[in-house]
Amino acid sequence: MNENKQTKDEAALHYHAMGKPGKIEVVPTKPHSTQRDLSLAYTPGVAVPCLVIHEDKEKAYDYTTKGNLVAVISNGTAVLGLGDIGPEAGKPVMEGKGLLFKIFAGIDVFDIEVDEKDPEKFIQTVKAIAPTFGGINLEDIKAPECFEIERRLKEELDIPVMHDDQHGTAIISAAGLLNGLELAGKKIEDCKLVVNGAGSAGASCTRLYMELGIKRENVVMVDSKGVIRTDRPNLAPAKAEFATERHDINTLEEAMVGADIFLGVSVADVLTPEMIRSMNTNPLVFALANPNPEITYDKAKASRPDLIFATGRSDYPNQINNVLGFPYIFRGALDTRAKAINEEMKLAAVKAIAELAKLPVPDVVNAAYGMQKLHFGPEYILPKPMDPRLISKVSSAVAKAAIASGVARKEITDWKAYEDSLNQLMGYDNKLIRNFYDMAKADPKRVVFAEATHRNMLKAAVQAKEEGICEPILIGNPTQIHQLASEENLNLDGIEVLAFRKEEERDRRERYAHMLADKRAREGYTYCDAFEKMYDANYFGMMMVEAGDADAFLTGIQSKYSETCKIAKDVIGIRSGYNHFGTMHILNTKKGTFYVADTLINRHPSTETLVDIARLTRKAVRFFADEPVMAMVSYSSFGADKEGSPLKVHNAVAEMHQLYPDLPIDGEMQVDFALNREMRDRTFPFTRLYGKDGNTLIVPNLSSANTAYKLLMEMAVCESIGPIQMGLNKPIHFTGNESSVRDIVNLTSVAVIDAIVNQRMDSEK
Repeated sequence: MNENKQTKDEAALHYHAMGKPGKIEVVPTKPHSTQRDLSLAYTPGVAVPCLVIHEDKEKAYDYTTKGNLVAVISNGTAVLGLGDIGPEAGKPVMEGKGLLFKIFAGIDVFDIEVDEKDPEKFIQTVKAIAPTFGGINLEDIKAPECFEIERRLKEELDIPVMHDDQHGTAIISAAGLLNGLELAGKKIEDCKLVVNGAGSAGASCTRLYMELGIKRENVVMVDSKGVIRTDRPNLAPAKAEFATERHDINTLEEAMVGADIFLGVSVADVLTPEMIRSMNTNPLVFALANPNPEITYDKAKASRPDLIFATGRSDYPNQINNVLGFPYIFRGALDTRAKAINEEMKLAAVKAIAELAKLPVPDVVNAAYGMQKLHFGPEYILPKPMDPRLISKVSSAVAKAAIASGVARKEITDWKAYEDSLNQLMGYDNKLIRNFYDMAKADPKRVVFAEATHRNMLKAAVQAKEEGICEPILIGNPTQIHQLASEENLNLDGIEVLAFRKEEERDRRERYAHMLADKRAREGYTYCDAFEKMYDANYFGMMMVEAGDADAFLTGIQSKYSETCKIAKDVIGIRSGYNHFGTMHILNTKKGTFYVADTLINRHPSTETLVDIARLTRKAVRFFADEPVMAMVSYSSFGADKEGSPLKVHNAVAEMHQLYPDLPIDGEMQVDFALNREMRDRTFPFTRLYGKDGNTLIVPNLSSANTAYKLLMEMAVCESIGPIQMGLNKPIHFTGNESSVRDIVNLTSVAVIDAIVNQRMDSEK
């Protein structure tokens, strides 16, 4: 085993074993601290819902977890690319699927591994436990048994059942197919399709494509023996369904001539550039074999310029990724208490995913992909998995189809409220932090860590490097840094350690001093003053960013924020159009995601400062693909106190109303009114926030903001990301002196995203 693979294998084992072994756990959702709580949770109180459900089984959705609980069930006979490895060995995969359900759609999961290969016995086992669940996701069951198992369970159960290995790839690739054909200028009913691979995915994809309009006579399916023809003897029913009447073709090479679409769900390297060149004009090639496609990306793209190409891999454009579908399909099915996932619901998911790819892409998603301005086209026919709009668009479409097709037990009438509730699921088990990491890894930047002799800062820099988030530059005493790294067993290979005070950096100090003196010449700076400041890590590190020698800068774990803020204003400067800058924390809670500002910079903000903070926060929240519903908070509400802090907030709100007539912002108001919609609407029905759930708080002073978010964190009410700097010309970010390693790594990912967007904005000027 080579060293790199050994390291990755060890990391995987450590990940699954650390803390509690495995990846999921059960967490109580009701109070349980008193004897009264326990008497309601169990005996005698539990008897009441039991009897209600006994009278009406549908009440299980009201009084138990059934309506948000999915079973991920497998017998381990076709686990990933590992084959028949058994139910115990398949359990890590099933737990992983459960984790995806939770983080993408807020769905709870029990993974169930069944030691049974006989289809009939497996079916009976699943039927016996089905009353526990609101839906069943069949996983990693080999063909052809999986076809019969799913068919029977769908017929005999009255809850949604889906074998994702069959339908997940079909749904996502069908969305890509619709968009690809639109770009190619082709009608689906005129297209010729070649499918290489006759397993469960190939069959399901072909059936769904035919639902969309592909004609049966235009389909050619190929397996390991060649073209599946009607004259082949002893054809299994699953293959006979797709056998072609064309007896003049025998091989994949012959089938590809004149084809419009190729779907590969087979093995690597079976498709050649010559085969692609033999296809019709503007062909679609979906090479979905994993981990390596039927033809490599480079070979396929070089074969002809009019090709639209997709794979199952995340490192190429147009990834066919099942996670675009199954969490949101089950979400919509559960929320309507659907009896099944039918063809109408799958087609609704297909069309919703396809339509989402045509909408303008949020900045936070654009930032993830190397400063690309993602837009609908040959390299972007499907949304990215991190697009936060998937849950509301796809789940709503599926829910509407469930109701329209008659399989829903529960009607949804207020679709705006439903979409809002879906977006709130992005809260406590939020994918935001993971998205930040993914974005940063897609285009890592050079980040200066100014206080690398601090244990947490050094460990965070090394971890950020290992995560692929950034290329760290450590400034500080090299001897101390290497000694600390040795004590902590940290690997500094590939990480630059910059002795910025040493003689070898004199030329750079002089260059930076000239730049700073020129920039601030009319503010009392001389070259000598500026040169002296270059012996300060914060001045030197920020000048690295200002000069383009680095992309982002982190400090604050040892420095006083008041001093670093002054340096940032001198070196970097405040963005044009503003007189102040600030910071925001993102708080992920069980009630949703909230944005709080200003949490670090402005101690006693004036009305003018509060307006700048509110304006910056509005832009920042929108950057993170959310729409701000802003409350400017104080200890009084709407003019009840006409002095001091409430008056400043009151006047700031009035100015924001003039600047942004359509922005949902109001105040001053107490924080309980800001967060409790029903109480606010009842007491103050005149506000701009009427009928809306507030998600953004502008706090009147630093003491209040800092206390609020730290109190929530210490009480384990939320997870925090920040402080996120808003309003400086370059990505300069400040940690707190109590920041953990994880806090700093999280902030590093934000700093990298800030740098990506900053560079993109510069390139567009």
